[in-house]
Amino acid sequence: MTFQNGILPIDEFIEVALYDKNFGYYSQKNPFGKKGDFITAPLISSLFSEMITVWAISYWIALGKPKKFSFVELGPGNGAFCKIFCRTIKNFPEFEKSVKIYLLEKSQKLIKTQKSFIKNKNITWIKNLKEVKNGPILFFGNEFFDSIPIKQFQVNNSKVFEKFISLKKGKFEKFIFKKTSKKIIKKLNNLNLLKKNGIIEYPQKGLKILELIVKKIHKQKGGILLIDYGYKKSHGNDTLQSLKSQKKNIYYKNIGKADITYLVNFELLNKFFIKKKLFFNNIVDQSFFLKKLGIIERAEILSKKKTFKEKSDLYYRLDRLLSENKMGSLFKVIFAANKKTKFKIGFY
Repeated sequence: MTFQNGILPIDEFIEVALYDKNFGYYSQKNPFGKKGDFITAPLISSLFSEMITVWAISYWIALGKPKKFSFVELGPGNGAFCKIFCRTIKNFPEFEKSVKIYLLEKSQKLIKTQKSFIKNKNITWIKNLKEVKNGPILFFGNEFFDSIPIKQFQVNNSKVFEKFISLKKGKFEKFIFKKTSKKIIKKLNNLNLLKKNGIIEYPQKGLKILELIVKKIHKQKGGILLIDYGYKKSHGNDTLQSLKSQKKNIYYKNIGKADITYLVNFELLNKFFIKKKLFFNNIVDQSFFLKKLGIIERAEILSKKKTFKEKSDLYYRLDRLLSENKMGSLFKVIFAANKKTKFKIGFY
């Protein structure tokens, strides 16, 4: 992996390190699973994908069972979620007939992986949300938002400096802080991000994508469900992190060979949705959400036909999804829709 010598803002550095067509992390390998650098919830247990699918069907029912309904998965990984989604909806023929499935993916390598993993004629791969014609639309992203590059700013007594990374011969040299433009400061102020000193993380690219999604939701009706590694209250900490071979890595080392991610600020997402006139129910932990959907009861039903070894594996995987010191409380869930609704399944 080689960069030209130069100075890049943090988000542009992450963009190249992850998505460069020739050298980017997602262009070189499939990062998912035991041989990859991380394991997502759909790979841990098919129960996760089952529960989300049933939730999506319940939302469709709450909308009055529209005859044309679009389901858009944002950043579908290796396709594990979508595979179970397609399998589960076979038990709900009325929904299966109504739904059109779209997968939003920018990595050509991952698209090949997904196409080899999922065999279903009802799936369309897209790179642009304009391709989604029918509404209502339900957008779903699991560990999607944390894969979009972010900007970082250093705030000290109302003075704001953007963080840049200096590279020499393709390797990290040092961090540099440059004075921030008034335009960016205004954006940060509008989202109340400058109240605390420290590092402020601003998902500029992510919010641009969300703006397009929100326009789609307002125009064609529907909502967005996001599940991600994150926190409920803003703070002034640097949350950028990296994994290589499922072990911690310093994010500016092993460039193009390691994943780079960060903790999602759900309080910020909440403020953004409110400003964009979307309605949301609540921000809850993954454990709370999945339990409310009946994941434990579903596990008990499945376990009755399993051997002792299979039961042990089932509940070990369930524990990883629900345990407080694992994914249960570390992952948060938010849902926002185009209008107020009595549909509150999973959030209360």
